[in-house]
Amino acid sequence: MKKQKTNDSDSLSANDRSEIFRASRRDFLKIGSLAAGSFVLGVNFQCSGPKGEIISFAPNVFVTLSSDNLVTIVAHRSEMGTGIRTSLPMIVADELGADWSKVKIVQAVGDEDIYGNQNTDGSFSVRMFYEPMKKFGATVRHMLVNAAAKEWGVSPDECDTEASHVILKGGSKKIPFGDLVEQIKTMELPKQEELTFKEFSSYKLVGKDVAIYDAKAIATGKAVFGADVNLPSMLIAVVQRSPVVGAKVISYKDEKALAIPGVKQVIKIEGPGLPAGLDKPLEGVAVLAENTWAAIQGSKALEIDWDLGPNQTFNSASQLQEMLKSTAGKGMVKRERGDFAKARSSSGKVIERTYLAPFYAHSTVEPPAAIADVKADGSVEVWAPTQHPQWARGAVAGALGIELAKVKMNVTLLGGGFGRKSKPDFVAEAAILSKAAGVPVRVQWTRECDLHHDFYHSHSAQRVVATLDKEGNLSGWNHHTVFPAIGASNTPAPPSDGELDLGCRDFPYHVPNIRVEAHETTAHTRVGWLRSVSNIHHAFAICTMLDEIAETRGVDPVDQAIQMLGEDRHLDFTAEMVGDYGNYGEKIEDFPWDTARMKKVIQTVAEKSNWKQNLADGKAVGFAAHKSFLTYVACVVRVEKDAEGKLIIPEVHYAVDCGIGVNTDRIKSQFEGGAQFATSLAMTSAITFENGKVQQNNFDTYQIIRMPQAPKKIEVHIVPSMEKPTGVGEPPVPPYIPALANALYKLTGERKYELPLKV
Repeated sequence: MKKQKTNDSDSLSANDRSEIFRASRRDFLKIGSLAAGSFVLGVNFQCSGPKGEIISFAPNVFVTLSSDNLVTIVAHRSEMGTGIRTSLPMIVADELGADWSKVKIVQAVGDEDIYGNQNTDGSFSVRMFYEPMKKFGATVRHMLVNAAAKEWGVSPDECDTEASHVILKGGSKKIPFGDLVEQIKTMELPKQEELTFKEFSSYKLVGKDVAIYDAKAIATGKAVFGADVNLPSMLIAVVQRSPVVGAKVISYKDEKALAIPGVKQVIKIEGPGLPAGLDKPLEGVAVLAENTWAAIQGSKALEIDWDLGPNQTFNSASQLQEMLKSTAGKGMVKRERGDFAKARSSSGKVIERTYLAPFYAHSTVEPPAAIADVKADGSVEVWAPTQHPQWARGAVAGALGIELAKVKMNVTLLGGGFGRKSKPDFVAEAAILSKAAGVPVRVQWTRECDLHHDFYHSHSAQRVVATLDKEGNLSGWNHHTVFPAIGASNTPAPPSDGELDLGCRDFPYHVPNIRVEAHETTAHTRVGWLRSVSNIHHAFAICTMLDEIAETRGVDPVDQAIQMLGEDRHLDFTAEMVGDYGNYGEKIEDFPWDTARMKKVIQTVAEKSNWKQNLADGKAVGFAAHKSFLTYVACVVRVEKDAEGKLIIPEVHYAVDCGIGVNTDRIKSQFEGGAQFATSLAMTSAITFENGKVQQNNFDTYQIIRMPQAPKKIEVHIVPSMEKPTGVGEPPVPPYIPALANALYKLTGERKYELPLKV
């Protein structure tokens, strides 16, 4: 294999892809020499997935060792700023003992048979693949060490690896990995029980700040995002989609569109009707042109007569009030401890509050874009910024009516995802249009398309009733929640158990009487998951209510949280729940709810933020703590007003326990970005519907925060831990919003119960 430049934002070339092999589903498999002077290793480990389900992958990654000492590692997850394309290869490289400057990372195609689960969502990539990546690196290291030991005539125990060399302990000899390629080609793979692992303290990468592999390419404009892919003869498509979910085209006129210079074709896309589903394109009419500008202008020139269907009367403000009204009645009991009714009747004080949150859009920096090239033989090659390559591949196969094997799915950088780019509707659009047009097609969503046709985070209404006994202790907790369920469409339904387990049913505090109730409502638009999902509105209600309870009791909210968590123990809610407890897809015994870990992040953030300091007039702090995606987070937000009376957020402190922190630079970056993201949700962003249509068009009306509104200083305090690693992409968001709301109350004297917060 020729030496290749390192630290480029590379995807697999045709030659590279030919080296990916299909393996049977056994413990270990190896492929030897596929190219002169190189060794390619593929290992099929079994790892536990959700609820202990065995997930086989063959391989999830593969390593190529070249005779020039280059180590090539395939990244099988999607990169959208989280750094996962860096973090998983870091684990392999550290356990292998590779010199990071001599590591090349290439992006895998979407193929479940080869790579297993590639869905980069739910903050579970490191959680799922930390141990398999360690085993993979250890396997290659075992082979290299044994090859060198044989050459030197010593015991393998006398050898180790460091900086892409096998070394004889004591430093008298060393040999580059590349010089051992020929020897290890003929070696048998070790058994799993033969593997040994490096001490964590010896790692050069894991647990440290490591810049993302693609940083230079991104900064210099060389990185390839979805809209950057260009193919010969490619046309650009902009689609005018159904303005109301479920709408159908009655007729359309395209003469004006076709008269625009550069416009080549107009093609109708058949939609699914209702239910709309999570993977089907909406009905619409596409304009295909030689350039994006012509396609946009052509789309605007279309004259379409729509049958708007049953959702044309949908008004989000009216539904929100109907949902709020429903929480005053009895809901479906989803968790119960003790007797809340008795606690209420015998209470010394009752605090009852309602909380509202709007629809949110993902508004990724790069709006959805995908390229498809349908070949004459019916096969298709796709380039897409997708979080879920396998779902996208399946959606394309389904849309074209072809076998999955005929779809090649190339994954580009994403330019932001937040859950939106898990959905493959825009990828299927490109395939449909390429087949109809007979040429490669790039579907390009505009910002207006993005806001009008998203899979929105549900708006929600909640009512929380808390009772205090005669001694002023919290004796009862009754939480009513209602929001359109993910995937529901035009049929009344309650939130699923999984959605309720995102911060609602898993209420951890030691309260003797708890009742959680869910209520039905209908989704009149497309609903999906957005960064931290239902934790957003559940944490807002719970953590602001706890702050108000602390004030009523006359205790510090930090002290109250620690006290109410009770003794150090593992919590198990299953006996109190109606239905299954999801625990983010993991067994509760493998990832328990640990009160000691939550108390530690609370104590840490209080200490690091100097929580109990006396602040001058015009300054205030707020606190909240919330566990999501198995990660423990506490947050303190400081607010003040400037000389002109405008709100400033000068300082934010997070404490986080995510188990083993693989790349501490990325952990900090995710929390820094999470604070900015959450500030938008808390202060400026909201989607509303009238007559079934989204009212916001661009960032002038769907506002994300501007620089003056952004937190000025964000300190991230990582609590050292050797527990199993969890996720960090989503956990920054939930506690930030109530911490900000609680700070604003202390600043203004007025509590806010509806998002966005009006100050």
